[in-house]
Amino acid sequence: MDEQKISLAKYRLEKAREELKSARQSYDNKLLSVSLGSSYYSIFHSVRMLFALEGIDSKTHKGVSHLFNLHFIKTKLLPETMNEILSGAFEMRLDSDYEDFYVAGKEEAKEQIDNAEFFQTEILKFIMQHYNVEL
Repeated sequence: MDEQKISLAKYRLEKAREELKSARQSYDNKLLSVSLGSSYYSIFHSVRMLFALEGIDSKTHKGVSHLFNLHFIKTKLLPETMNEILSGAFEMRLDSDYEDFYVAGKEEAKEQIDNAEFFQTEILKFIMQHYNVEL
């Protein structure tokens, strides 16, 4: 495996971990909308970590979602639930960032943190199994 791809994947994993930590801290401080955004970005960077090893990428959120679906969900390399988590987190982030009077709930913020943890773990397992790379 190309060392440059591995370095980029490690960098993106660190970003995913930082966002997950931020999501937890925001949740603990009752900053639920911030927590939703950080959970989404943890998932987003986890996808891009996978993309680094695959040699693909997109500069837009919708593009990342599309490529993830095309290369990993439709090919059945990863289960549909992974796409549902990504899409759901993206929609919640959009709502919390742009919808007037949107109030993030404690349960949904906690669920998104749990989803981000699950997503990151599953992507790391996939990378180990399919690329034989431990990040």
